[in-house]
Amino acid sequence: MKFGVSTFVTDESIRPVDLATALEERGFDALFLAEHSHIPASRESPYPEGGELPRKYYRTLDPFVVLSAAAAVTRRLVLATGIALIPQRDPIHTAKEVSSLDLISDGRAILGVGGGWNKEEMRNHGTDPATRGALLDERVLAIRRIWTEELAEFHGEHVDLDPIHQWPKPVQTPHPPIYVGGESRAALRRLAEYGDGWLPRANTPRLAARVTEVRAKAGRDLPVTVFGTPDDPATISELAEAGVGRCLFDLETAGRDETLRRLDALASLAST
Repeated sequence: MKFGVSTFVTDESIRPVDLATALEERGFDALFLAEHSHIPASRESPYPEGGELPRKYYRTLDPFVVLSAAAAVTRRLVLATGIALIPQRDPIHTAKEVSSLDLISDGRAILGVGGGWNKEEMRNHGTDPATRGALLDERVLAIRRIWTEELAEFHGEHVDLDPIHQWPKPVQTPHPPIYVGGESRAALRRLAEYGDGWLPRANTPRLAARVTEVRAKAGRDLPVTVFGTPDDPATISELAEAGVGRCLFDLETAGRDETLRRLDALASLAST
C-alpha cells in the first residue's frame, strides 16, 4: 500500500516547495492537487458537500505551476492532478503542460481527470454543462493522441484538430497515466474505455466489489487510488484487502507549521 495526500494549495497555505519537500522526507508517495480556475460570484451550483463553499476553492493555485515547483525539489514524489477539469481546458495546452511536467520530473506525472460540478464555472470557459461529458472524452482522447503521435490529428463532434506537431513528448510510455475520477456509470465507462487508473472516494458503497467489477469490465488490472482515506488503520486495511494500491489522505489547506504537524501524524499512521 502506498500513501499520498490530496489537497488545495492556495496563496494562504504552505508553499509548494515546502509541502513537496515535507511529503518526500516523510515517505509519502504522491501529491494530488485539486483545480478551479476561478469561482463565479453566482452560487447557483450547490457545493456537493453541502453548506458554504470553503475559502480554499476561491484561492487555489494553478495545479501545474505547483506540481512543477514540486518536481524541482523532489526525486520520487508522484505528481498528479486530482482532478483536472478537462471540460474547461484547452486540450493542446493541457497536453503540453502534462508532457512538460513529465519531462522535468523524469516521468512522475499522472493526469487525473473529471467533469466538474460548477456549471457557472464551465459556462465561463464556453462549455455547455449538458455536453461536458462528451467534451471531456474527446479532449482526453485528443490529448492522448498528441502525446503519442508525431503528427497528431483528431476529428470528433466537440474537438476537431487538423494535423499538428507538439513537443516535448512525455517521458513515460506510452504516455502519462490517465486516472478517471468519480463513481458514476459514465465515469466507469470512461475508465474502461481509456482510463489507466481509477480515483474513487473511500466512502464509495461496495468499494471492494466495485474494484473487482471495474477491473473485469476493463479487462486489465487497473490501479486504484482512493480519495478521502480516513485516519483509521482498520479502514486502511480493508482498502488494501479490496485491492486499493494507494490511499490519499485529505490534507486540509493550512499554513506551514500546522501542515507539517498534520503530515507528521499522517506519516505515523501510514507506517503502522
